[in-house]
Amino acid sequence: MLTKIEASEGARRGSVSKMIQSAFLLGIVIFGTCLFGIYTRPLDFLANVWPANAVMLGLLLRFPTTATPLGWIAATAGFILADLMTGSPWGKALILTGANLAGIGGAYAVLRLYSREAIRLQTPESVPQLVSAIGFGACLAGFVGAVANPVLFGGSAVGGWAFWFVTEFANYVAILPVILTIRLFSFPQGISLKRLAYLALPLLALLFSCFASFEIGGPGALAFPVPALLWAAIVYPRFVTILLTSAFSFWSLIALSADLFNYMAGASAENALISMRLGVSLITLAPLMLASAMAKQKDLIAQLSHLARHDPLSCLLNRRAFGEEAQKLARYCAKQSHPYSALMLDIDHFKSINDRFGHATGDQVISIAAEKISSCLRSADIIGRVGGEEFAILLPKCTREQALEIAERIRRAFAQAQVTPDNRAPISVTVSVGLAASHDGSADVEALMEEADKALYRAKHLGRNRSEIHDQTPGWRPA
Repeated sequence: MLTKIEASEGARRGSVSKMIQSAFLLGIVIFGTCLFGIYTRPLDFLANVWPANAVMLGLLLRFPTTATPLGWIAATAGFILADLMTGSPWGKALILTGANLAGIGGAYAVLRLYSREAIRLQTPESVPQLVSAIGFGACLAGFVGAVANPVLFGGSAVGGWAFWFVTEFANYVAILPVILTIRLFSFPQGISLKRLAYLALPLLALLFSCFASFEIGGPGALAFPVPALLWAAIVYPRFVTILLTSAFSFWSLIALSADLFNYMAGASAENALISMRLGVSLITLAPLMLASAMAKQKDLIAQLSHLARHDPLSCLLNRRAFGEEAQKLARYCAKQSHPYSALMLDIDHFKSINDRFGHATGDQVISIAAEKISSCLRSADIIGRVGGEEFAILLPKCTREQALEIAERIRRAFAQAQVTPDNRAPISVTVSVGLAASHDGSADVEALMEEADKALYRAKHLGRNRSEIHDQTPGWRPA
């Protein structure tokens, strides 16, 4: 009992230590991102790019150990300390921190209501749900801005709400999706130059359109990259699309703060900035929605492809898919002059098992058979269920003698397995195996499978629970 108490106390201390570390790291991150935002702030006004709120919201969602009271306290300290260190008085620091926390808290409360898939932008409805959450958070921040703008900057309450809302919304859209979906991305191996060029085209189009928007200018210039972003959403994986889209949004916000675009004619500088920031955000949402929809579509296609190629009971390749994979493997062996072998297996007395014990027991036998056979094979071997109780295997780089060893391994594994029908004693199941081999890979795979099938029928004719080789003397059985 003492040991259990000590273990429980140790686990509690470890949890508290992890919580303190997470809170400390959150505070450090918020402090650093605040400094970055403050240095983009025009004199006596809000920052042009403010990543701290989106970063904090993303970390709270991705790492629950930061979403503790201690984490919120550490983040609050990071916000206030960054303002104080850069010359803001206490009153201004507290008001700005209050606006930041109001927005983060509102968006966090809404996003917590959604599923993990929605938060990770893995469903078509993810982006509208994300927009609703960050819109609510930006709205709350705007209410604080409506009070703060007249006090801190001498502006109007309505203008403060609008500017605060749009700025918060734009920063969330630019940064939050990356944090919510970030993962390691591995570049595909063995990719051809033609495929590589095809993958590079959307990126090149995006870079060209961004350059053109600088050169041509005008309020419409922000929309130039839209076709390239939509193209990227179709071609690239979801995270790559989100990364490019967020880079475009971040770049646009910085370009706006540097006055690299001509503002809309006839509008005040502040109204034009609000309009263009909101425009950037809305442009960014389109490829995000398309990327989420494409990711869902790709998942559905992958599931349908798996169902079309695999037997649902054994989870092995079905007859058609096995034939396709066998042809590919045989062509490879022929090209490399590698030997390869084919096995045909049939569960002995399977019809009798179905008749005596029912189809549920028969299904159990098929599942056990698939498991036993697969456990005896190598990773490069392919296996399929090509009939009710019949299985086919192709063994690349495998001589006749090696294939016989594998066949015997499978047969012995079957002989040791037992199936337990409902409320009955366990029963034993055996398998017969037919084998054929091509010593240099030149044999036609369909002809080789037919030879293995003939050997299988000979094994069943000679008493079952045995392995037979196509060109072996009839009646031969391994010791």
